[in-house]
Amino acid sequence: MINRVVLVGRITRDVDVRSTQSGVSVVSFTLAVNRNFTSASGEREADFINCVAWRSTADFMKNYVKKGNLLGVDGRIQTRNYEDSDGRTVYITEIVADSVQLLESRNSQPDSQQPSRNRYEDNRQNDAQDELYETAKNLVADDDLPF
Repeated sequence: MINRVVLVGRITRDVDVRSTQSGVSVVSFTLAVNRNFTSASGEREADFINCVAWRSTADFMKNYVKKGNLLGVDGRIQTRNYEDSDGRTVYITEIVADSVQLLESRNSQPDSQQPSRNRYEDNRQNDAQDELYETAKNLVADDDLPF
């Protein structure tokens, strides 16, 4: 059986990491993913996909991911249900993110407040992230998607 999902989209709000009673970090977030076509009125629509990340991925998102960031998410679809206070069954479908990648350089995120160690290390990190951004931008062009 195969249950694999790869998404590229923008996060809709800043993340808020919570912890379970046993101390495991978890974050829920929504990813806005553009559709590959336009509507009848000529507007590009987006799907808003609910995602959840656990442990170190949740901690990474708390430290580095901000509203509007372009993210690559690799994970799986999970469905679950529960009974609400009115006795109705509520069904939830979400993506469980195994890994999350930032697909933009920090230079394109003006309000980023990442701690810096020194100017040399910052320049090396920025260069690496810029290269990753350019590579991702070339790989994820809308015209190249097969669906």
